[in-house]
Amino acid sequence: MKYYSLNHNAPKVCFKEAVIQGLASDKGLYFPEEIAPLEKSFFENIENLSNEKIAYEVIKQFVGDAIPNTILQDIVDETLCFDFPIVEVEKGIYSLELFHGPTMAFKDVGARFMSRCLGYFNKDKKDNKNTVLVATSGDTGGAVANGFLGVKGVDVVILYPSGKVSDIQEKQLTTLGQNIKALEVDGVFDDCQDMVKKAFLDDALAHKGLTSANSINIARWLPQMFYFFFAYKTLKSQNKKLIFSCPSGNFGNICAGIMAKKLGLPIEHFVAATNVNDTVPRFLKNGNYDPKPSKATISNAMDVGNPSNFIRIQELYNNDLKAFEKDFSSFSYTDAETLVAMKQIYNSGGYIAEPHGAVGYLGLKREVENYDNAIGIFLETAHPIKFLDVVEPALGVKLPIPTQIESVMGKDKVSTKIATYEELRNFLNAN
Repeated sequence: MKYYSLNHNAPKVCFKEAVIQGLASDKGLYFPEEIAPLEKSFFENIENLSNEKIAYEVIKQFVGDAIPNTILQDIVDETLCFDFPIVEVEKGIYSLELFHGPTMAFKDVGARFMSRCLGYFNKDKKDNKNTVLVATSGDTGGAVANGFLGVKGVDVVILYPSGKVSDIQEKQLTTLGQNIKALEVDGVFDDCQDMVKKAFLDDALAHKGLTSANSINIARWLPQMFYFFFAYKTLKSQNKKLIFSCPSGNFGNICAGIMAKKLGLPIEHFVAATNVNDTVPRFLKNGNYDPKPSKATISNAMDVGNPSNFIRIQELYNNDLKAFEKDFSSFSYTDAETLVAMKQIYNSGGYIAEPHGAVGYLGLKREVENYDNAIGIFLETAHPIKFLDVVEPALGVKLPIPTQIESVMGKDKVSTKIATYEELRNFLNAN
């Protein structure tokens, strides 16, 4: 399998090179040269397959011969060490819970898969290291920190916007130590992401072996296909059309879902539900892609003004807006609407949704009305405990602290404050 840059001005590379480089030399995101649909028999028999077997069959064409099959299966097995429950919150509306991993966020899947791939690629290295550079709007940092903790030959540097992640999210990315370092940026997520992209193309940092663990990296992004297949496996027997709603920030999840559909997964429609950072909903209304600076909301992991993965979605539809719109809708919601939805979900069935899931629920409810004989699934991307300052007062509940979170609560935060790209460059050169 070869990967090409979506800016079309860089050499094609194999899976290993794409993972290690993260971003192409022309600043473009990597994209697979081929997407071969899975065999019909795979879908006919999917309910009899384990999640690990499903994931292996889904990912193997994208890895190619970069990792031996037996080792790839081991990587998949280690990645999927937790469950992906489907919970019916009201008739015909389901929550796909992606928060049962070690950091209680969906990004545990991609972070664990990528860390193990990079660990395999580094197995014979003696001196040179890779530096994983990652920007986070909330959950990415903790998942990457946990996934890469102690991985041989890898240092991790996480950039996060000061004051714009929850206390628990901040603890998860600033307390681990070892090969994990956190940079607290005076700015918003887009500033962090811009710094990361700039560093990849900085010749003065070429010796650092930089790569990304954001969803711009194919090894972080592609495994997010897995849970769409797991949901289909669970709901297949209902024999109804499936509508998926993804709370969307950098658009990695929904892009992975569309990839799953291109592999043959029978998904009827996708909804990208956003908060007031509405670049994509506005694009679908007027055809003008006009990113704006991100705004802070209670669904902070979606506070992204210029979503990186949207260019991959456009590539999947050959930049044909009409074809894209047949499969895809996008709606935005305010914090006030999000809080109302959280209360509605809780009052109707006792289900506790956090702000991101509630945004996904709102988008799903709006779209599913357009279909007969359909069921809807919204992605619940993080455990409510990570947003207890919003969830507890909104719902009048007291959330128990899960063991995964309790383990970091008593630790001291360690971070370095920066405000400019030059400060990032100096930090990387000094460490």
